[in-house]
Formats: sequence, C-alpha cells, structure tokens
Amino acid sequence: MVEFHEDPGPGSGRRAPRADFVSDAPRLSLNGRWRFRLSGTAAGTGPSISDPGLDDTGWDPIRVPSHWVLEGHDQPLYTNTAYPFPIDPPYLPDLNPTGDYRLRFDLPPGWPDGRAVLRFQGVDSCGTVWLNGELLGHSKGSRLPFEFDVTGVVRPRGNVLAVRVQRWSSGSYLEDQDMWWLPGIFRDVELLSRPEGGIDDFTVRASYASGSGTLLVTADAPGLVEVPELGLAVATGQEVTIARVEPWSAEHPRLYHGTLTAAGETIELAIGFRTVEISGGRLLINGAPVLFRGVNRHEHDPDRGRSLDRETMIRDIELMKRHNVNAVRTAHYPPHPEFLRLCDEYGLWVVDECDIETHGFIYSGWEGNPPAEPMWREALLDRTRRMVERDKNHPSVVIWSLGNESGSGPAFADLETWIRERDPTRPLHYERDPSYRHSDFYSLMYPSLDDLERIGRRKEETPSGVEPGSDDDVRRRGLPFLLCEYAHAMGNGPGSLVEYQAILESYERFCGGFVWEWIDHGLAGVDAFGRRYYRHGGDIDHQPNGGRYCLDGLLFPDRTPSPGLGELRKAIEPVSISVEGREVVVVNKHDAVSLAHLGFRWRVKVDGIRRAAGTLEVPDCPARSEVRVPLPDAVTAMLPEPHPAAPAGGERQPVEASGEVWLTIEAVLAEDTRWAPAGHVIAWGQARLDSATSHSPVSHSPASHSPVSHGPVSHSPASHRPRPADEGGRAGEVRVRVGEAAFDGRTGRLTSLGGLELDGPVLDVWRAPTENDRGQGPRNALAADWEAVGLDRFLHRFLHRADGLDRPDDHTLVVRGRSGPATRTLGFRTTYTYRWQDGTLHLLVEADPVGDWDDTAYGHLTVTPPRMGTRWSLPGGYTDVTWFGRGPGESYADSRAAARVGRYARSIDALQTPYPVPQENGNHVETRWLELSGPGLPTLRVDGEPHLDFTARRWTSEALQAARRPHDLTDSGRVWLNLDHGQQGLGSASCGPALPGRYRLEVRRYSWSMTLTVVRGS
Repeated sequence: MVEFHEDPGPGSGRRAPRADFVSDAPRLSLNGRWRFRLSGTAAGTGPSISDPGLDDTGWDPIRVPSHWVLEGHDQPLYTNTAYPFPIDPPYLPDLNPTGDYRLRFDLPPGWPDGRAVLRFQGVDSCGTVWLNGELLGHSKGSRLPFEFDVTGVVRPRGNVLAVRVQRWSSGSYLEDQDMWWLPGIFRDVELLSRPEGGIDDFTVRASYASGSGTLLVTADAPGLVEVPELGLAVATGQEVTIARVEPWSAEHPRLYHGTLTAAGETIELAIGFRTVEISGGRLLINGAPVLFRGVNRHEHDPDRGRSLDRETMIRDIELMKRHNVNAVRTAHYPPHPEFLRLCDEYGLWVVDECDIETHGFIYSGWEGNPPAEPMWREALLDRTRRMVERDKNHPSVVIWSLGNESGSGPAFADLETWIRERDPTRPLHYERDPSYRHSDFYSLMYPSLDDLERIGRRKEETPSGVEPGSDDDVRRRGLPFLLCEYAHAMGNGPGSLVEYQAILESYERFCGGFVWEWIDHGLAGVDAFGRRYYRHGGDIDHQPNGGRYCLDGLLFPDRTPSPGLGELRKAIEPVSISVEGREVVVVNKHDAVSLAHLGFRWRVKVDGIRRAAGTLEVPDCPARSEVRVPLPDAVTAMLPEPHPAAPAGGERQPVEASGEVWLTIEAVLAEDTRWAPAGHVIAWGQARLDSATSHSPVSHSPASHSPVSHGPVSHSPASHRPRPADEGGRAGEVRVRVGEAAFDGRTGRLTSLGGLELDGPVLDVWRAPTENDRGQGPRNALAADWEAVGLDRFLHRFLHRADGLDRPDDHTLVVRGRSGPATRTLGFRTTYTYRWQDGTLHLLVEADPVGDWDDTAYGHLTVTPPRMGTRWSLPGGYTDVTWFGRGPGESYADSRAAARVGRYARSIDALQTPYPVPQENGNHVETRWLELSGPGLPTLRVDGEPHLDFTARRWTSEALQAARRPHDLTDSGRVWLNLDHGQQGLGSASCGPALPGRYRLEVRRYSWSMTLTVVRGS
C-alpha cells in the first residue's frame, strides 16, 4: 500500500480548491460515530483498511469531528517553537501514531443521481481516503478543506468510507504554530450533491466608492444573480453599479442578501460592499482610515481542542464585540469557514492567515527552511490557493497573511505573485521577512513602547540584514504599520494596554494591533479527587514541551473573561469621555459610524454612594470627531463653586461638602444588537468633581464618625524615652499596651486591637511571581533575580528593648527592626510608629534600604522589590471585604484603567482570580478605606492616608507560589491581609519587552501610613 505522508507534495486526487458556500443542493453530514483504531506506525492497521468487507466491529467508536488524543487515544502534545520530531525534512520517525477511521453509511431517500463530492473541512495532519475500496487520494494542510469527486463511486446503500490519518507528515513541517499537536478528523465531513451544469465556484467582487457600489459575480458556469433589496437581477459576468448602497464595515456590517441560481440550485449570497486600499502610507477601507482593535485567535476548546461548534464560535464573537474588539487575526491558519460567515454577519475585520509556519527551523539555524527549498514550493502554493479560494467572498476578510514566523525564502515571492493575480482587492501581510518585499505592511511583534513610538514617526531602526537607505529600507518606511502581536496575555496581565493604545491612536501610520491571544489553551483534566483542572504542556510526559506557555489568553480555558480582557476593553473603547471644566468632551473613535447608536447616562456618587443620576443629551457626532456638551445642571450644582441649583436633566439630592464626589458617564447601546442588549456599556469616563480631598467615606458604621489622620510623630531624645512595661501574661511574655492596642514585647508585633486577635505587621517585599515576572530569557528574568538575592525568604529581627520599643508618650509606641534574607546584607530597616487617639490606631511605616542591593559580588544583579508593604494575619472567620477605591476587579500600577473608583463589597473568596497556574492576583490600588467583616467578629477598618494597595487571601504568597493548580490552594485557617505602599506593574515580559522602569519599585526609602479601627456591633 502506498503511504503518502512523507511525500512533500500537498496531495493527490483532489478537486481544485473553490469557494465555500451554502446552497439548497442536497448535503449529507457524515459527522457522528465512526469506527477507529490507533496504531503505532504510519502503516496503521495495514492494507485491509480499504476493504469494504473488513470486520471492524471490534474497533473503538469515536466521534467525528474530534481529535483522537482527546477521545482516550494517545496523548496531546504542546510545543511553542520546537518540532516534536527530528528535523529531517520531509521524513518522520518510524514511531508515528496513525489513526484508521471507517464509516458505513447509506444515502437518504431521494438523493439525486449525478455528481457527488466528498468534502473534508479539516484533517490533521495527513489524510488518505478510500470509498468502497477505491483509493480517492490524500491531502495535507490540516486547517484547509479538500474534496474528492465520488461520482460513480458512492452508491445508494452500503457505502464504506475509510480514512487513514498520520499524526506526523511532511505537512507537519509547515504547521509549527505554537499550539497543541492534535491529530484527527477534527472538522466536518460532508457528502455534497452537485447538479449537472451547476456552479461549483464563483467570485464576488463588491466594491464601494462615494456612496455607490459596483458588483461583479463571476462563476464557472452561467447563472443568475438576484439581490431583491437592490432590485437587481443580472447574469454572472455582468458588472453593475448601484447608485446608492450602504458600505460594509466591522462597525456596521451591512449585508445585502441575494441568490445565485443555476441548474436548479440556489446559492446564498451575503454581499458586503467595501473597498480596501493602501494610499499615502495608510490603510483605507471605504476611503477612510481604520484602526484594528484586535486579537489573535487560535481555535480552542478545553474539551474538544480545535473541533469547535457554531455555538462556541458565536460565543467568542459576542465576547469580542462586548469587549470592543473589532478585528481578528486568524492565528495561524484559516478558521472553520462558519467563523468567517459569522464575522460577516456580526462585524469583525479579519486578517486571514495561511496555514504556514516553520518556526522550529530556528534550531537548525534556518538551514532547510521550506520557503527557501524548491521541493516545498507546491505545498506552500497549495495552502495559499486553498485559503484564498475558500475565503475570497467574505467581506470581513480584508487582508491576506502569507503565514507566520517562517523566515524568508523565494517561495514568498511565488505566494505573493499568485495572490495578487488572483485577488488584487486585498493587501498582503507577512511579518518575518526583514525586507518586507512581499508585504504591504511593516509589521513587528512585541515592540517596546519606545520602539512603537519611533515606528509611528517612521524613524524605526533598520532591520538586521537590510542596508540602511536601500530601496527596501525606503519602501518599508513608507508602509503602514500593523502590530500583528503585542501584549502577551499570559497569566496576570498584560500591562500598559492603555499606553500601547494611546500610541496606536497618535500616528497616522498605524492601522492597529492584535493582542496575543484570545484564549488560554488549557485542556480539561480531572485529578484523583475528581476535580476538574486545565492541563498545559508541562503536564504531558513528553519532551520537548512548551510548558505553561499555551496559557496565554484573554479568556480562561472555560471562556471566562480574565481581568486582562476587562482592561483591554477599557483601553480600546471606541468612545472617549472626559470632563474639562464644565463641559463633557466626547470623542468618537469609531472609524465608520457616528454616535447615533449610543445613549449616554450619568450618575454622581459621594464616597461611593449615589446622590444623583440622569441622561446626557449628546448630539450626533461623526466618526473620528468630537463634540462638547455642558455638564447637566444637576451636576454643576454639585461643583465646589457656588452655582444656582437647577435639577434639570436628572434627579438631584443635596450633597454634603465633604467626601469624594465622582461623576461617571457611560455610553451604552441605545437598542438591542445581535451581540448585546440595549444598555450594554460601550465606554465610560469618570471625573472627580470636588476640589478638596477627603478620604472619610459616608458609612453607617461607627468607624466613620470620627476619622482621624495623623502626620508623622515627633520622637523624644533617647534618654527621655521610657522603657516598655511588662504587663504580664503567659510565663515570660511581655505585653505592651497603647490604648486598646496590645503588642508582643518580644517581637514588637501588634497582637490585639480593641479585643480583636491579630498578628502583624511584617515587612513584605514579595509576591508570588506572575508569568510576566518570570519572563522569557535573561533580559526579563525578574523573578529569577528576586529569588537569587532572597527576596522570597526575608527573615525579620526586632530590635529589642531600648533599641526597639520606644514610648515617646503614653499614646505612642515606636517599634524598630530589620528584615532581610540569609546569605545577603541587603534588606530594610523598619520603623513602625503607632499612635492611639480617639479609639483608632494610627500607624506610620518607614522602610530604609540597607546592604548590597547594587552589589557586583553576586553575578552583577541589580534587583528591585516587587512589593513594598505590610502583611497581617487575621482570624480565619473573616469572610467579606467592603472598600472604597478602585474596583471591583484587581488592579495594578500599569493595569488599572478598567477599575472604577467606587464602593464595593466582595467575599474574600471572590477576590481571588483563579489563574490556571496560581500567581499573584487580587490586588487593588488606590484604596481609600476597607472593612473586613465576618460572623461573630468585629469589623476591622483600615483607612489609607491617602491610599493603600490591598489584597486579602486565605493563604500566604508563599503558598500561592508553591501551588501548581488553583485547587492546591487550601484554607490556612487565617486571613492574610496585605496593606501596601504598592506593587510593581505587570508588563508582558512573558513574551515581550522588559517592564518599563516607571512601573518598578525603586530601592529607596519608603514611608506610608494608615489608621486601624475595630468596630463592634452593626
């Protein structure tokens, strides 16, 4: 039996590629339960697979479509860049798991005589097909369809379809795309009836200019094109111009539905008039510039891998639209064709990427890279043809991408030439060839903010391998820039999304960017206790593997939005709302539509409690324009300056002079859309209206009645300081009291306050490293540097007696200490100054660095701490936190835009973000005050002066770091509360630039303060 899997050619026996379309011709889905047997080599079960009489009743049942490694056969494998087999093109190892599939089927009653086509939408990686014992051929190109003409082979009853699928094939050398290697028949299998003389392929060209549309439909057989809404009925091949049409755009996906009929078959048409061009160094669609607010999207489901159903695709698109995403790069292969139909309908710009990536050749120094080797030319061209022909009629597809991370080589010139001749209506993208000769865009991955700014000014550095001032260099500087990957969304992050977006919006050269990536590629697993979790590459007993690197999405594997997606939503919102003086400034950042589809509403809160609300009348504002409207009278009446009270435009209540007065304005959908209901928030802005700053929230608890803020405490000379008194207790225990606060005289720690047992504070400079802290390579290895100098293992020393505990007066206690790691001199000297007044305990924390922070004796490490804060241990009975500050979700120095200032209440458990790999999470910046409560416990209130960062957990940072899965985190019996000066930012260094210096905590003196109050009763 002939084995095709090592042939570098793309396939044999297949029909020419053609457009994917929906028609009323009979179609039989062959999805369902097939028979399956897995073998260890490419020979599979042997030559008998094609024998219709083979007894396969003992074979296993398997779902089609699916991946056999997710159906109980063998195991999935994940690599990022490395091939999981030797680089020996086009050959593969003898051990090559191979799945043999068989299906028996009958044609339904009334199935017409005549032509029949067997179609496979996706087989990974090489599929050889027999029908009723006859070899039809084979195909490679896993994410692309292939068809066989089975006219005269298929019969009314007793058909036996057999498919042999090798896990590895020559095609695998072209599919090294940072993803799970998931073999099998994973997309639909269909039998199609084709009428004699009917249309097999057609091309729709629908352009737009100055209000009119031009339509030309060509086909491989004569047919009639009808678009009732346009009063159109013309023959194929006849170009017509319609005087007035609405253009298609991602913001207004206007489709004109029609039909193409021939030989008794009716084909559905969904026509979108739009023109894509590059002019003056800018990308224009319908004559106007566009800015992609995009994501890279792998197809993924935790249970089904890349075998997605339509409902899951719709869920993805609805989530994208609700989070202001307007564009998708189909990383790194064409998606299921249904996804593109949905993009046409819902409205998403699409960069359609070819199923080509040869990244693993970096390990051979790019020697033998397929685009540079003639034997691969036909396979590369075949993949390009199949993508373009299948997807050419989708208005959502506005750019063809030649592939991803495949180096350079002569083949790209062939791909470019073929596409430009076949489809001159769309520009081309390819990022990895430094000459950019075959791309209409300059493109990079993961530039720093500074580099991106230079690119916007067309002042970027010349790429390596290109002569400065050469024709290639000059041409590239004139190209628009497409940021094909940025903001690596691995774990907690990414940071700086607002800053990236601000730069992208500041220069005409930019046509937008695509965050990497849409969803975590975690695969569902169940542990020994029946608990569901998500596997990554490191959970598979195979080398090489890409470890956790597949968990790099804005959605968690179960499609729960991560905090990163919420931050992206805010960063890319298409409407900007701000307040300047007594005016609201509304900027319409849409590219194609006015603000007519939105309504605006406002509300005013004082210290987080609503006092007034209403609607804001905003006149219609064209795309890329701004409008200014006066603040509602009910709002201006609340401003600090005297102003006539006129409650027009909304309800109004008297507002007290003290407290923080915040105005929030939201832009919301005025009507239901197919992706969100009326009232869905598209954008929002906040402005603080009071001029005086007060951090004393309105509250029903006694704690708010007498807020006290103290400045630094003056210290008496040492000779006048009284020594702390021994107040008894357990044998040898020294308890020192200041008001209702009790301290352990041996450690200096606060042990009770107002009768509440607690323990703390200790200086805390550590956080459980995020994936971005761990970085990629020595440039970004922050966590490794922290661990190398011992920031994760600080030990604390209380300076005893006169050196440690001072009592300048009866209401004040000063505790001094030192914190640092074993083996190092670095650390901090700490001073905690407590002052009791009016039933509250004021705490001033001072930390001064000492030792070898900038030392050359330990590998020239210069480190900065990830956190500067205090850690407290509280009774485990605390269950809830209420706070006034940013929320409700987590926030960090460089990821805080999505967190509004307000009053929030959450359970301590709900404050945790369940990243699939546990890491630092749940921080809240700019917290004015917080209150912890629990059954039978007094309320502990903390007021920042003016702000604190806080986290509250049932486990320590060390336990968080040690956990491999979220379910490894167990209740310690205590609540661990961090009250911090701050943490460093998040960044996106897991694959990207180093964290900007402004988001690091310098090694310097720190000072911050807070007030603690214990409140009993309601």
